[in-house]
Amino acid sequence: MAEVLQSLDALSTQGEDAPVHVQKLDKFGRAYATGKRKDAVARVWVRPGTGKITVNDRAVEVYFARPVLRLIINQPFAAAAREGAYDVVCTVSGGGLSGQAGALRHGISRALTYYEPELRSPLKKGGFLTRDSRVVERKKYGKAKARRSFQFSKR
Repeated sequence: MAEVLQSLDALSTQGEDAPVHVQKLDKFGRAYATGKRKDAVARVWVRPGTGKITVNDRAVEVYFARPVLRLIINQPFAAAAREGAYDVVCTVSGGGLSGQAGALRHGISRALTYYEPELRSPLKKGGFLTRDSRVVERKKYGKAKARRSFQFSKR
């Protein structure tokens, strides 16, 4: 049975072994992470470089044509003050472009924490490490969509 602590001082000395985050790299010196959003899944590899982002063997400007989506993707680098410091190679699948951009942002954030564990605090504070769990609600029988009813007619 666990021992009962008698004071707050004893409680504070109890938690000496806080989790230590260590660098996780593959044999090529890259950090790998998976990001998810809605139905989209992004597999992300991060390595030091010039800031080049490649999505499904295409440049990020070609794959994500809308500037808003590119802004979403670059948010983790801005929060960590690492713009242009890392090259990103990723493959995304599933969902639409907005979900894929969110999945890529999540994957980049996780990969950055694996490459530089001290970046975990600013990325966590910005909310980039939390997986956005909102997904599309399923369609119910007797309804036109998930909640929308068919048009009512009195006659």
